[in-house]
Formats: sequence, structure tokens, C-alpha cells
Amino acid sequence: MVVRINKNEQAPAVKPTGGNRSVQGSLIDQLTYSLSKDMYSVTPRDKFTVVTLSVRAELAKRWIATQQHYYYVDAKRLYFLSLEFLLGRLLRNYLINLDALADYRDAVEVLAASLEEVEEHEGDAALGNGGLGRLAACFLDSMATLKYPCYGYGIRYEYGIFSQKIKDGYQTEAPDNWLRYGNPWEFPRPELLYPVRFYGRVLQHGHNGRSRSEWLDTDEIMAMAYDYPVPGFHNAIVNTLRLWAAKSTREFDFEYFNNGDYVKAVEDKNSSENISKVLYPNDYSTAGKELRLKQQYFFVAATLADVVRRYKKFHQGYRNFPEKVAIQLNDTHPSIAVPELMRILVDEEGFEWSDAWDLTTATFGYTNHTILPEALERWPEEMIGRLLPRHLQIIREIDRRLLIHVSRRFPDEPERKERTGLITGGFVNMARMAIVGSHTTNGVSKLHSDILKNCVFNDFYLMYPERFRNVTNGITQRRWLLEANPSLSALISESIGSGWTTDLEELRGLEKFADEPGFCKRFDEIKRENKKRLANILEKTENVRFEPGFLLDCQVKRFHEYKRQLLNVFHVITLYNRIREGRIDNDSFTPRTVLFSGKSAPGYQLCKLIIKFIHNVADMVAAHPLVRNKLQVLFVPNYGVTLAEQIIPAAELSEQISTAGYEASGTGNMKFMLNGALTIGTLDGANVEMREEVGEENFFLFGMNADEILDRCVCHNPRAYIEENDELAKIISQMSEGFFSPEDPNLFRPIVDTLLGGDRYFVLADYASFIACQERVSRLYHDRQLWTRMAIMNVARSGKFSSDRSIREYAKNIWHMSPVSL
Repeated sequence: MVVRINKNEQAPAVKPTGGNRSVQGSLIDQLTYSLSKDMYSVTPRDKFTVVTLSVRAELAKRWIATQQHYYYVDAKRLYFLSLEFLLGRLLRNYLINLDALADYRDAVEVLAASLEEVEEHEGDAALGNGGLGRLAACFLDSMATLKYPCYGYGIRYEYGIFSQKIKDGYQTEAPDNWLRYGNPWEFPRPELLYPVRFYGRVLQHGHNGRSRSEWLDTDEIMAMAYDYPVPGFHNAIVNTLRLWAAKSTREFDFEYFNNGDYVKAVEDKNSSENISKVLYPNDYSTAGKELRLKQQYFFVAATLADVVRRYKKFHQGYRNFPEKVAIQLNDTHPSIAVPELMRILVDEEGFEWSDAWDLTTATFGYTNHTILPEALERWPEEMIGRLLPRHLQIIREIDRRLLIHVSRRFPDEPERKERTGLITGGFVNMARMAIVGSHTTNGVSKLHSDILKNCVFNDFYLMYPERFRNVTNGITQRRWLLEANPSLSALISESIGSGWTTDLEELRGLEKFADEPGFCKRFDEIKRENKKRLANILEKTENVRFEPGFLLDCQVKRFHEYKRQLLNVFHVITLYNRIREGRIDNDSFTPRTVLFSGKSAPGYQLCKLIIKFIHNVADMVAAHPLVRNKLQVLFVPNYGVTLAEQIIPAAELSEQISTAGYEASGTGNMKFMLNGALTIGTLDGANVEMREEVGEENFFLFGMNADEILDRCVCHNPRAYIEENDELAKIISQMSEGFFSPEDPNLFRPIVDTLLGGDRYFVLADYASFIACQERVSRLYHDRQLWTRMAIMNVARSGKFSSDRSIREYAKNIWHMSPVSL
């Protein structure tokens, strides 16, 4: 579009116009002096940039003051190492925590824009994948709000995990180019560059009768820091999230360029910087495995170098290191930190082994997030020896000393060595490394912690019972209620006050409103409006629309067989068959929209096939004239934090249907509960504690528990469940005969073969119980008064599941640190 300017007319003046004049003035200054633009030339993205620059300036003042104060009081610091931080959009989150939302909402009018229009130009930071990364982000929020000196450390992924596209029902992966416009919230720190070494050889030499090791002839990659501010809620604290980007030490080879080999001229740079390109590169190849291991060591080595630098700034010697430094390993990915700290202490600082080991184990804490064998991480011994030769030597020495201890502790049980050894069958067991190198290992729900102690790591628990704890996960109510569901937040604050924003247990005060007609009516209206809002968003973004009057039944999470999206699809097919065959009572049937969203790992072919299966079933539902008026199936692609903030406030039924004993905790379940969705679920992960809190009458329970699953593993006959249930037999027959894929009758045969060949995750075994429970859901949904009461009770009794409570428990029982006030 051509903008015609009258030469005799000045550009529209940008002046403060009332409201918060200081914020308006800041916006005008940023537009003029940072962007050198006026109201003729400003673009919609410019307006977003102007607002973020203004907010950055306010954050920076508090940030500098916070960090100076931490040094002044010599505070003990917590370093939280995580391969993922799923932050979502940050503008509104920052404004809420700075208590500046109203000011900026008014002030942006000076730019001829609304805050909502401005926000649409911010994408989700592609720094995580699922629950692990979102938990880390919630924890950072709680640490800052509770005033604990904390630094998050991770990797600045250039392309994230991937952007999920759906083509003909199949998941395809595209780069998530989230940095194409830059990121206004990050502060590059080019002065903070650390060399990270790989390969090479180890030279042993003696000095004064002591053997020393020197790591030589290595390849180097530089780690450069990018910082993100993490403000606390309505306080002066701003903590730091520091992410590392890989930078080559050989930017450009001029000789190759002059000789015409332009690709070779930049080959070293591109190869080195692949380390921070993508989260979780496909590890089906040897090169992919090496890249993952490089990623993990890269961010660990840079982080520990930074931690040591900060400690040594004001401390002589390491005697007080564990009193001033706490390092939390968020899952198994950073466990290479144990031999890395030993290398620093022994090789660089000259410590004797036993003294270095005491300091190391007093510094680390380890949070285990899964019992899945593939996620406990086992690296080929040969690969570690090639990439990190000195670290393999250290691991072998840790292993040697550990097995001596095991032999002494269990002299008549030699088989325990195989179950506890760090190196077994040519592989290094990284979860075991984290346990023996940490003073505390914690699970993330009561059930999960019990499974760790009594099953997965029982040998270690018997040796070190004092090291095992539980800290049930939590979510930040500031993001998942105050920000995501402002209408419900306003109703709650109007009814019981706003104290719940920092003490979620205050939601108990809502119980007295569960039978109050006026409150229940407004609660229902808010849910209905949230459903309409989601319907409008999906119509605009995905060109699909659901009926807001239907029950909204949601399963939104990463795809994995144990999460059992397949079981949910089987319920959809059961409804489809019943409606099609006229086997429903039209007066009592509850129409529903079943909404799926989530990504499968690129190499997880079976889950990618399940996504295709969902799409084929959805197409058949939509094509049938009788069915589509009573049932809708939606798959919303590219699930992320912003999409979750739109779906969760609208949801009425939360599907938490994982195989009992496999989900460590889950946090999506807590978000749905906090927003008034009822849960249908198994006794798995945090579901167990949620049901205890909310009461069994307010939770839809089905399926076998973890002990029953364990018992069935010995004598599990999948075909027996099919023979006993005609509806299940029909579904398996339809899949086998190509009913859902007439163009390729064998398309879904791999899913059937997996079920008949073992049904590892007990989809067939729990089918009948699940269908019966869903029938109870449908009946109860007709009783709007009872449904609303149950929903209100879910909100009222969700106080335990705040990440504030989790962080207080970590700080008291694991990190042994206190808040610091400015």
C-alpha cells in the first residue's frame, strides 16, 4: 500500500494523552529514539517492539538491583539445570508480575493499538517440548516470586524441537524459526564466552608423588550466554535464565574460500553450531546420538564454568562451595555434570579424589522425571570415551569405588553389581550416575517416588535411604489462572480476595460458594464464554469450528503410547458405532467435542501413525450425517503454551488416562483442575494426590492401579479382552479390515499388531472400565447443578498443586536455602 503524505502537513503527533503518562512517554521515547520512526512509518510489529523495549527498561532496573543485592549479602544460589524451558509468551506474564498490566493496557492507545493486538506479534519461545520444560518455567516463576536466588541454565535452541504441520492426516516436521525477528527479551552477553572441549586424549603424569591427568589435543566450541529476566510477582526480584548458544572458534576459512571451496569455508562453523540448533535431534543414528551427548555436555560444561567463576569472585578456596552453591539436575539430561565437576576439582583445582567427591555429592540434587527405560539414558561407553575421554576415566573410577561399596553392603548378592553399576554391557547408565553423585534424589509425585524406591532404584534406596525424597510437582497460578483465565480470576478475587495469587490454598474459601446459585451461574457463564472464545480462535487459525454447546473433552499432551491417546480414540469409535447403528438414547445422550493436541517425536513411527488414525476417524465422524450432529473430533496442530492457555480455560473434561505407574506426575492435570475441568483418569502420577484432595466423588476414576498393572505383566493375554467385549472386538476388526483407511486397508495394521502382540500399555485391558466411566460422565453432564458444583470443588481444592509449594519444599529439604529480600 502506498502512503501519500501531504508535504505541508506534519506527521501525526505522538503525545501522552492522559492515563499513565510516564508509560506513554516511555513508549513515545522508544518509538522515536530506539526505532527512529513516527506514526507514518510505524508497523504493527514495530508497536510490539516499542512495548517490549519499554518493559525491558523497567525489568533491567530491577534486574541489576537484584543481582547486586545477591552479591552484597553473599546469598546461597540455586542453579537449575534443564535441557528445556517452555516459557510461552512473556509480554503479558512480565506485565502481570510487574503489576503494570493496567498501565500498559491504557498506554498502548498512544500507538493506536490495543494490548491484545500487540501481543499477537509474540510467538512462543521454542525452548522446550512438553511437561518437563513447562515445569521448569513454572519453577522459575515461583523461585522469583518467593525470593530465592536462582539461575536457570539451558540451551538457546535456534529452531526448537519442530513446528508440527499436518498433511493428509500425517504429522510433518518443519523448523520452528522462532528467532526470525530476533527476540526482544533476550540480552546477549558476548563477553561471557566459555570454551567447551571434545575429543582429544588424556596424558597421565606425576608431580610430587601425585598422579595428574591432562586433557589434550581437543576440539573447542565456544558457548555464548543469552540472558532472560525472570521477575517475581509483585516484588522487586528479577532472577536470571541463562541460555547457551554454540559459536565456532573457526568462523571462516579464508584459504578454502580463495580456492573456490565456498562450502568448506564455512563447514567448521556450521558443524560446530549444530549443537544449539535443535532440541532433541533424532537419535536413531549414531550421528544423532553423538549430537545429543554433545548438547548435554556443552551446556553442562559452560554452566559449571560460569558457576565456578561466580563463586570464585568472592570466595577463596572451595571449603564453603556447597554452602553457597546448590545445583539441581532437572531430569537425567544434565547428569554428565557429576564427572565434569569432579574433573574441575581434581584436574584444575588440584583436589584429592575423596575431597572432590565429598564436595560434588554435597552440591548436586537430582530430580527424576520418568521411569521409562529409554529416558533414563544409557550412552555407549565407546562414544563417551571418544567424545569425552577424561570423563570416561572419571566415570570408571566412580564405578570402581561404587562397586566396592556394593560388595561390602551386600557381600552375598553379587547380582546387585549388575543392577547398580554405572557401566554395564558396554553402556554408561546416566541416571545411576546422577543418583550416586547427588545428596538427594527426588521423585515428583508420591506414587512416582514410591516406585523409584521400591522398584526402579530399589538397590540404591537400600544403600542410601536418606537420599530419597518426594516433591510433588506444581504449576504457577499466576500463568495458569490469573493470566490464562482472567474472567474466572476476577470472579474468585471478587469472592474471596486476591491472596490466592501467592497462596493457592486460599482457594479453599470457594467451597462455601459451591451451592450458591449466583456464584454457580457466573461460574457456568465464564466456562461457556471461554468455550466460545476457543471456538472463534480455532475457526480463525485452523478453519475448524466446534459447537460450544457440546461437552468439551480434551486430551492435550505429548504423544506417547503410555499416555494412551489410542484409548481415547477407541472411545470415540465406540460412540461413532453406537450412533451410526442407532444404539443410543437421543434424550439422554451427551453430545461432545473430543479435542486432541500434541506432538510425536519425529522418529516415533507408531505414535505418528496414531495421529494419522485420529485424523481418519475424525474425517469419518465429520462425514456421517447422523454422527456429526452429536460428536466432533478435532486435532489442533502445533501444541504449545499459548494454545494451552486458550484450550484449558474452556475444557470441561480432562483426559489423564495414562497407564498406571508410567506417568511420573503430570502437570497438565493440575492446570485443567485449577480451571474447573473435571478429570477422568487412572491412579497414576499426581492423579492420585489430586483425587485425595478433591474427593473421590469429584473425580472420574477408571482402570487398574499400578500394582494391578505390575501383576498383570506376568500373565497378560490381550486377546482375552477382545473375546470378552463385542464392541472392542468390532473396533479391532474395523482397524484390521481397513474400515478407517479404505485406500490402504493395512495402514493401521502396525497398531493392531502392537496391541495383539503384548499390549504393553494395557489399552485393551482398561477399555471396558474406560467406556463405563465415560458413560457416567455423560449421564452426570446432564445434571448441570451437580456438574458445576464438582467443577467449583476442583478449583477450590487445587491449592496443593502450586509450584510455590513445590519450591518451598525443595528450598527447605534439598537446597537448604532461605529467601532474600531487597
